[in-house]
Amino acid sequence: MRNSGRMACVPVLIGLLFSIFAPAAFADELDDAVLAEINFARARPADYARELRRQAVSVQRGDYSGDDPEAVEEAIDFLQRQPSLPPLKWDDRIAVAASQHTRVQGPRGDVGHGVAGGLGQRLHGAGVWAGMSAENISYGYDDARDVVRQLIIDSGVPTRGHRHNIFGTSYQLAGVSCGSHRAYGAMCTIDFAGALAR
Repeated sequence: MRNSGRMACVPVLIGLLFSIFAPAAFADELDDAVLAEINFARARPADYARELRRQAVSVQRGDYSGDDPEAVEEAIDFLQRQPSLPPLKWDDRIAVAASQHTRVQGPRGDVGHGVAGGLGQRLHGAGVWAGMSAENISYGYDDARDVVRQLIIDSGVPTRGHRHNIFGTSYQLAGVSCGSHRAYGAMCTIDFAGALAR
């Protein structure tokens, strides 16, 4: 009898452990996948343009997309002219800085980059002294392709600053931290750095 009671507890314990550790594992996988998607776009921008074109045709047939069609066309034109760039390398310290922002902002449901100079402070706190740094934040997407696609199209951002960060030639390193967001369901913070002081 006592053994069967113990056995009945095993599925409950497994379910509890899964609920604790699975979201963290999924976030880690998403972090890696977002950087891989960014690096694919950097290495093969013309292929990325073709993918955006296929999606634009799908939208014209009635599939939903919240992107401004003019912004999509502009992104396609940009990608067709964009030369291939080397991949950004993952840096654990930069990922720590990104994670700090996601961990603070997500539970509150806040948006934005925080106080002026906040990225630099977070990077310094993680041991990174960069001559160049930038940050992209995506809200509402929990799929790597959707995260990066949104930032490359950059609909509603007149300067296309997120796109310029992704294709910035001054950046060599990046760190990503994705997690839950109280208002939008999901968020990803992507921090970029270059010209590091050794």
